[in-house]
Amino acid sequence: MAKTRRLITENLSAVDIVIELLDARIPGSSRNPEIISLTSGKPLLTLLNKSSLADPALTKRWIEAYRSAGSHALAIDCVTGEGLNNIGPTVRQILSDKLRRYEEKGMSGRKLRAMMVGIPNVGKSSLVNRLSGGKKARVEDRPGVTMTKQWVPTKSGIDLLDMPGVLWPKFDDRRIGENLAVTGAIKDDILDTETLAGILCQRLMETAPDAFCTRYKLVKDNLTGLLPHELLEAVAKKRGFLLSGGELDTERAAAIVLDEFRAAKIGRITLEAPEAAQTETE
Repeated sequence: MAKTRRLITENLSAVDIVIELLDARIPGSSRNPEIISLTSGKPLLTLLNKSSLADPALTKRWIEAYRSAGSHALAIDCVTGEGLNNIGPTVRQILSDKLRRYEEKGMSGRKLRAMMVGIPNVGKSSLVNRLSGGKKARVEDRPGVTMTKQWVPTKSGIDLLDMPGVLWPKFDDRRIGENLAVTGAIKDDILDTETLAGILCQRLMETAPDAFCTRYKLVKDNLTGLLPHELLEAVAKKRGFLLSGGELDTERAAAIVLDEFRAAKIGRITLEAPEAAQTETE
């Protein structure tokens, strides 16, 4: 990802503001710690995307946490359109002093420019397309689709510079890597999906046990103390996923759990709270 870091640094002087996209289900884990240092000196607007998939109460707490720290943050969703109309006015509010100076110099018609940054598969290209009113950027439900920068005009009069997604080279916290994997920021074909799904089952038992048990018709008291792979086996058994000879088909169960979590069929779930993320950072 050295190329993306270089692109960010080289193009920073050409923009007025940086728009950072995070995954509302994992706002702490989906924030690349290098972004802040790479874009230092530029105003920053943080957008919690995919909010329709996340717990609304926790999303509200994340927004409040950012604002309490003096940052600008909005909850949005590129699929439902939630919050998209607030982006333009918020950018202009953040840049109000600069816009006033432009007016004083007779440059009131000058377009604002924003750089869009974030990890792979967080929805940058989808947001570009929604704001531009057309299919300006290639979109697929997998990481690593945007490979180079591109300028895109939007209906709100803000030109967007869409950058490739950038992951940091090493995760200091194993939990961060797991969160990125279960939400699809890391390609599934380089991971063991059964191990990953087991971890997700364990995480769901920690954060949303009632939703998890309801979806797979499990009894919560019977799951106490089970290991990740045992939780996945419980899902496979309850769904009747069997191979020849009666062996549990945990591979099929793993695919189901991951797909249903990512589609919010288990429920609107956020895997981390702002207080926990702050503690891990410290």
